Amino acid sequence: MRANGIAITLVLALLAGAASAQTAAPTRDDIVGKLNHFEQAAEVDLPALKQQVMERAKARIKNDPGPVNRPLIAPDLANLPAFNAQIQFDADTPIIQPASYQTVGRIADALVNSSLLPYTFLIVGHVESNAKTREANAILSQRRADAIRDVLVNTFKISTKRLHPIGLGEEQFLDRAKPTSTVNGQLQILTYAKVPEEAPAHPAAAPGPAAKKPAKKR
Repeated sequence: MRANGIAITLVLALLAGAASAQTAAPTRDDIVGKLNHFEQAAEVDLPALKQQVMERAKARIKNDPGPVNRPLIAPDLANLPAFNAQIQFDADTPIIQPASYQTVGRIADALVNSSLLPYTFLIVGHVESNAKTREANAILSQRRADAIRDVLVNTFKISTKRLHPIGLGEEQFLDRAKPTSTVNGQLQILTYAKVPEEAPAHPAAAPGPAAKKPAKKR
């Protein structure tokens, strides 16, 4: 009996360890490793994509194929280096739960790593299919992406020029086969493009020699 008790205790300890490993925050190197394989910028017009997400989410399409077969709204994003983050928010809000602060901090650490400094990034919000309307979920996903951007800028001093938040709501599931899976609520960081090079400032022209005054006539 005592041996059985020890065995059960050991199994429970192993299960607890596995669970904690699954919920542990990623390391900076984990994130850098996912994001530093940039090859080519995606052909994505972000302002136009935001508008398309809202228009499609609002539309009452008679023959909507349903969440499983709904076409991706921005398939080119799948070609970009991506890190999927399990960020916990308060229900139906963009408020980040304290348990996720460490993950956001690790993302900030990664973005200032020397190998990632030359790039800009998309912060992509997603939402799993639920009882809410697609329009409400599109708005929520954008607010959550904005919230992550704001923390990275205001708390960790990441340049706002390097961060582009976009919410895709239910219009681009991470797991299309299981629209209600919590996986579809993950937030993505995508390596988007190279930081635009600033044009060098033109030096002020050197002043020419002062004109000589004509000699006074005597």
